Amino acid sequence: MASKTVTVGSAVGLHARPAAVIAAAAGEVEADVQIALAGGDPVDASSSLMIMTLGAEQGAEVTVTSDDEAAVEKVAALVEQDLDA
Repeated sequence: MASKTVTVGSAVGLHARPAAVIAAAAGEVEADVQIALAGGDPVDASSSLMIMTLGAEQGAEVTVTSDDEAAVEKVAALVEQDLDA
């Protein structure tokens, strides 16, 4: 299983807009993609509501995991961006 730990780049964390963008990208791949706040339980990255339950603020570290390495890279890259800009 591939995984990558990245820092949340969105200025207000993973709230509604960034979560929706990330969930849409995760939903485009066939493999399951999960995202977890450091030390927390993983949630389904294709669900914006589940992403928001993480409470991940800007600068928080999250880990993206999946059997699909390309999906991990795609979702991790989005998490690192300021999706509110």
